[in-house]
This record gives sequence, C-alpha cells and structure tokens, in this order.
Amino acid sequence: MTYQRKPEWLKTKLLSEAHFVQVNNIVKEHGLHTICASGRCPNMSECWNKGTATFMISGEICTRACKFCNTLTGRPLPLDKDEPQKLAESIYLMKLKHAVVTSVDRDDLIDGGAAHWAETIRTIKKVNPTTTLEVLIPDFDGKTELIDLIIAEKPNIISHNLETVRRLTPKIRTKAKYDTSLKVLKYIASQNIIAKTGIMLGLGETETEIFALMDDALASNCSILTIGQYMQPSRNNVEVSEYITPRKFEEYKLIGLEKGFKIVESGPLVRSSYGAEKHIF
Repeated sequence: MTYQRKPEWLKTKLLSEAHFVQVNNIVKEHGLHTICASGRCPNMSECWNKGTATFMISGEICTRACKFCNTLTGRPLPLDKDEPQKLAESIYLMKLKHAVVTSVDRDDLIDGGAAHWAETIRTIKKVNPTTTLEVLIPDFDGKTELIDLIIAEKPNIISHNLETVRRLTPKIRTKAKYDTSLKVLKYIASQNIIAKTGIMLGLGETETEIFALMDDALASNCSILTIGQYMQPSRNNVEVSEYITPRKFEEYKLIGLEKGFKIVESGPLVRSSYGAEKHIF
C-alpha cells in the first residue's frame, strides 16, 4: 500500500502547561506507565492539563500482539504488588479529578490479572475518595467470575473496546473475539454499571459494518461509544486504509445518538478515554 500523508486535521502540537509538566514529572518519579505516552495519544497535553490521565497497570508487556497496538509484546514480568498504592498516591499528588485505568493483557496469569485490578481500584478509591474512576478492561476471555472482581469495586464506568468491526476483528485483534467483547459489555451493563466501548476507523471497514457494530453494541446495552481515527504507530503495525474526514466523524456521532447511545465522542483525534471526565451520568 502506498504511504498516505497525514491530513492537516491530524496534526497537533504538544503543549507544556504547568499541570502537564507536573503530571509528567510524577509519572516518571513513580515509575508509572500511561497509555497516553505509550499509545502516543494526540490528546495527552489537553487531558493532562484538564486533570485527567489514563494509566496502564500490570506492567508494560502484553501477552497479545494486536496489529493496531504499539504496546510491547512478549513474556511479562511478575506483577508489582506495590503498584496499586503507588498509583493511588500519584493520583492524589496529581490532584486528578478523573482517572482512567487500563492494562495490558495478562493471559499468563490464571485470573488474567483480575485480582490485581480489584486491588488497584480499591486502593485508588480509598486514597482518592472524590476522584471519579473509569476502568478500561481486557476481555478476560469472557469469564464473568473474573469481571465480577472488578465490578465489586464499583468504578464509575467500565469500558471494554470492540476496536473494529466484526469482519476485521480476526485480522486486527488476534486472540480477541468480537462476540466475546459483546458478551463482556452486556454483562457489565447487566450489573447496573455504565458500559462503554470504543472503535477505530480507517482499517478498511465499510459504513454498513460501522452501523452494524453500533447496533450490536446497543443490543448489549452499551451506553457510550467513542470513535476515532486509526493512526499507524509503527511500521510493524497494520497500515492506514483511509483517513476519515472530520465532517464524516460528526455524521457518525449524530447517527450514533439517533440510534440510542447516551454519549458519542467522534472525531479524528478521539481516543477511548477522550472526554472521559464528562461520561459519568
């Protein structure tokens, strides 16, 4: 495929306002991992300056090798038992109003890291009782008894990304299955917790497939949808098929709302945690 130059609407500048610098220093001092940095998120400065950040727990090495993702893949190191406390204290020092926590996949662990997830949420809430919390979880192979460990800690939102349409899932997400992700979303919603999902465009999906995904997510009682542009993070990742225009993203937002989502964040630079502080209802 011929290299496609990024359109002007995807070019952003890194701002270095005071709060951004403070958050960045604390992240480095405490040895934390953020998906903001590892995922090269274009909204990192904006979110950090607004008092929102997305942290990645359970290490920085993933057991899966999804074709869209730039996270390291291989054999992970043992879990850091001090990570929940370090993260909770860092959120306190950062004075974050809202925090988003995600993780690498840990298929090497019997529980997929679910107990570590639960301890992390519990500790964050104890140290930061006024900070709202969204968690972006793996699929845990659809095992509801593992998801229950996270639900029991009552984060404000539990998110799990579909990432792409049904047809492209085997090509893009390797081990993950489209129907398993729908099952996870439906189970979260059945436990009276806000269920949220996110997708990327520009991977070769058709408009009909996008609308079908919206319908599938809504049938799983998912309330919030984020839609963003896929951008190839390295030469080792799948190439961009198409750059979607801002006008088209706005059209998808309106269609998603008309279909029944309570909130739709849709734009070229939108990522799954973009605007997360506004998603609690």
